[in-house]
Amino acid sequence: MPLHIDDYDHSNVVDYHYGHFPPKALDLTKLIEPLARAQDSVSRYDQMLLSLPNSELLLAPMRHNEAVISSRMEGTISTVDEVMIYEADAEDGGKPDARSDAIEVFLYKEVLRRAQEAVSDGEPINEGLIKNAHRVLLSFGRGASKDPGEYKDKQNYIGDDRRRIIHFKPISPLQLQPAMSALLEFIETDEMLHFFKVAIAHVEFEALHPFNDGNGRIGRLLITLLMWKFGLIHKPHFYVSAYFEANKNQYIELMRSVSKDDDWTTWIAFFLDAIASQAETNLKTAQNITALYEEMKEPFREMSGSKWHIAAQDSIFENPVFKNSQLIRRSGMPKHVAVRITRLLHEGGLLRELRPASGRRGAMYMFEPLMNIVRA
Repeated sequence: MPLHIDDYDHSNVVDYHYGHFPPKALDLTKLIEPLARAQDSVSRYDQMLLSLPNSELLLAPMRHNEAVISSRMEGTISTVDEVMIYEADAEDGGKPDARSDAIEVFLYKEVLRRAQEAVSDGEPINEGLIKNAHRVLLSFGRGASKDPGEYKDKQNYIGDDRRRIIHFKPISPLQLQPAMSALLEFIETDEMLHFFKVAIAHVEFEALHPFNDGNGRIGRLLITLLMWKFGLIHKPHFYVSAYFEANKNQYIELMRSVSKDDDWTTWIAFFLDAIASQAETNLKTAQNITALYEEMKEPFREMSGSKWHIAAQDSIFENPVFKNSQLIRRSGMPKHVAVRITRLLHEGGLLRELRPASGRRGAMYMFEPLMNIVRA
């Protein structure tokens, strides 16, 4: 946020809610219906996840889309296509020509993947995990000079640089450490309903704003991790940034109301509505990806004409932008088989050649049917 904050309008600024976390009381009458909707929608989505033979394979592209949307909310603009192209180029150890925004979004996608793997391996959601995620997120670009992996040591602010307005003054850095400890203790020990805990933990993290940059993205990452930790979802594929982006003004204003009016109930109701709505959207996307996978089994078998058709399909669904060298490495198939499969899929209209082979650089392909679903 701005270095010269005296030049900004402070007339509507809200200060952090010192002494009011966790909330002492909630109006449960206003939360019964939103809670029921969230539970129902998430349950249906989770049942679909459990039915998938390999959710990581089929839903990995959704992680790219979440990275794009969550980053866009913080002013980092890229596309799913751009990020996947960068990833395919970077995988071979080269130095791809990409905009810094695309690299930053790619790093956030990596943060999502690594954090999910860490929790899956039994690591607790603690300050070490949060700081490590932040260190990776800000390891390149504009954030690299903003103390990656370290808490703020100066007061930060939330506002609108373009309009030169300060909306919110997060907690003082002098009181941050005990407040972070209190937040993590709340996550671990409080007996509140889990959906409420996730909502409260998210808004509290954003109000603390513990880092100099990247707080929004880390805070939204924690939503997925906490839902998984609490058993609300059985696999770590739940992303809510699209709803927050579509309702950004309300998202920000209701978080401010927590500090300004001690109104945790209205925030939780909004959060539950977000979870319910996004669960339904995620369910449709996942169903569309799964239906496409089933639909493509026969074309892949016919076009590949080999025993490698399943390995080829699985690799391409998990990484819909790729080179032949990557298809060979991931699937284990012989080079001549991979070359034939990509040629036939390209001729059959399922693959689009993004870049022809040139010298020692292999051609790059995109599986367009899947990308059409992910972009939606």
